[in-house]
Amino acid sequence: MSKIKYFKISKNIKIRYLSNNLKKNPFIIFLHGFMSDIDGEKPKVLSKFCNKLKLGFFAIEYSGHGKSSGKFTDGNISKWSKQVSFFIKRKIKNNKFILIGSSMGAWLSTLQFKYFEKQIEGFIGIGSAPEFLDRVMWKKFSNKMRNETKKKGIYYLKHGGYEYPITYQLIKDGRKNKILNKSISSKIPVTLLHGTKDEAIPLKFSKKLLKIFTKGKRKLIAVKKGDHSLFSKKNQKIILRELENLIN
Repeated sequence: MSKIKYFKISKNIKIRYLSNNLKKNPFIIFLHGFMSDIDGEKPKVLSKFCNKLKLGFFAIEYSGHGKSSGKFTDGNISKWSKQVSFFIKRKIKNNKFILIGSSMGAWLSTLQFKYFEKQIEGFIGIGSAPEFLDRVMWKKFSNKMRNETKKKGIYYLKHGGYEYPITYQLIKDGRKNKILNKSISSKIPVTLLHGTKDEAIPLKFSKKLLKIFTKGKRKLIAVKKGDHSLFSKKNQKIILRELENLIN
């Protein structure tokens, strides 16, 4: 049975993670999206699937997200990526693993290749959102919104019934973590799933991301009428099927 635990990243920061305590590898590591957490359906469904196959599973929750400590407004791509790297070094050690990244989690996943390329045996992206902070969010900001963000250091963005505190340091840090101009030469299976009705991140971002895996066994699945979450019962089956194919 999977349990949520805390892992100390620094003197003041503890992040949560979900683990099934199984030691068989390749371990499956799930990285959630922007302002999401590990209490959602994706970690639970993936954990249950890994239990069935007796594979080790970890879902990592970054600082400022969910019930992990730290302020969301202090976080950025660099910090969250380093937290993931630190966790992998301490918990996964030298074992092989497969990354599953949802939305921003796919961006954080690709940033792990510079540290763990020899250990990563596969990658699945769900509604991948590489470089979304600058290429999607900032691009949609009006001049008035941009000026306010620069002047006050933060803008409270209302979207879909939620309020997102977008800091200017978050936007600027995103620009330091470009991935779409890189190339990853790992000869691993890479499967990206993206909904054709994704209103948050256009399908073209998964197409761009797939291209950086120059030697991988690449596959793009455009899910008809699929949204950004891609986690209806029907889409869950597609994702789990692809994960099983990748493991085999």
